[in-house]
Parts: sequence; C-alpha cells; structure tokens
Amino acid sequence: MNQNLGAIILAAGKGKRMNATDVNKVAMPLADKPMIVHTIELLENLFIKNIVVVVGFAKVSVMNILGQKVSFAEQAKRLGTGHAVSIGLKKITEETKDVLVLNGDDSAFYKKDLIEKLIEKHLSSKAKMTFLTIEKDEPFGLGRIIRDKDGKLSAIIEEKDATSFEKKIKEINPGCYIFNVDFLKKYLSRIERSKVSGEYYITRIIDIGIKNSEPIETLFAGNIPWRGINTKEELKEAEELLLNSK
Repeated sequence: MNQNLGAIILAAGKGKRMNATDVNKVAMPLADKPMIVHTIELLENLFIKNIVVVVGFAKVSVMNILGQKVSFAEQAKRLGTGHAVSIGLKKITEETKDVLVLNGDDSAFYKKDLIEKLIEKHLSSKAKMTFLTIEKDEPFGLGRIIRDKDGKLSAIIEEKDATSFEKKIKEINPGCYIFNVDFLKKYLSRIERSKVSGEYYITRIIDIGIKNSEPIETLFAGNIPWRGINTKEELKEAEELLLNSK
C-alpha cells in the first residue's frame, strides 16, 4: 500500500445531456458494473487506499454503490473541476504527498500498467504535476496539447479557443493527473473563474505552473481506447469500446 499516494475521483457533475434526474452518470452501468466501480477497482489494484470521491448531483446514487470503501467530499455548488479538486483535497490524509485526480466518467478505460507508468514518471522526475496525454483521430471538443519546437509542453488549448491550425492537433488531455499536494495547495487558489461559464477549471493550473517555472511532465499513451461520456449514445459507444478492449 502506498501511504503517500492518494486519489480524488471527480463525480459531482450533473451530466445534463444524460437527462438523468435521480442517478449520477458515474452510477450508471458500463459493461458489467457501475461506471465508477471500474475506477475504484483500478485504484485498489494499484494499492491506493486513500480515495476521495467528490459527489454532488444525485450523490446518494454514488454513495450507495461505494459505501465505506472511500471517503466522500460534497461539492454543493458545482463550480468546475478546479473547485472540485479543492473540495476533495480537504479530505485527503495528511501523510499524502501526491494525489491522482481522475474523472469518474472516463477512467474505466485506464489499465493498471498505464497508471503505474504515470506514477513512476511523476515520482522519478520529481515533477510537481504529471498528466496523461493521448491521441484521438477525432479530437473535436477536447483540449489540445501545445508543444514548442523542442517538444516541450507549452499550453493546453480548449476547443473553443483553438485556432484552425491548433484544432488539427490530435494529442489531447483526457483529464488524468497526478499532482504534488504542496503544488496544489500553492496554486489552486490562483485559478481564475472562467468569464464564459463562471467555473474554475483544473487545466488552468497547468498554465500557472508553466508561468512559475514549475516542473510539469506528461506521459503520452498513444491512441488508446478512451471515450468521455456525456450522452446516452456515448455511453453505448463506451460500452462497446470497453468490451472490445478487454
């Protein structure tokens, strides 16, 4: 068991396009079990016991599934992923030095050996933050990874802010991070609220880290099976993708 490593799973969102009224989308079945159970089993296989699940919309549907296996942190006002991480961080135990942050609605696709590589790269490089990047043939709607001429990370650009050239980039950010806890504590409060949505996005911490010359690493996993789930159609697609990748 890695006492110094914790995990925060983001599972508070309403998932408006799923049209659910009393069930959070992470509690919906994916393949043979509730979506979030895939994530919990992954973390248990990595011997991570200090797991915090950030709940909000239809929280009881998530809490009933997981019971005593994890700690819960409630995001009463859903103000974005950056805000959700700050809520979850309050429940992380004091001995935790680094924390994995995963989305509850897409992390079923990550294999144990991939997350082990991510953790290993983070710890061996002594980075303050390390995050996964993957390649998507159809990257529409996803944050593009911008690199300089030496291949070094320079920014993440969201779809709505991307130029026509940047939109052709296929390396994207699926939202799987490992942070040094002190780094989070130092910079989370510096994330500014989006003028468009009024939310605080965790991706903004990357820009803040780069500006402050903090060591940030990435792990490129290539074109792995992966699917964010926001609609019932995407849930169906994800199910087929997951079953075919086993």
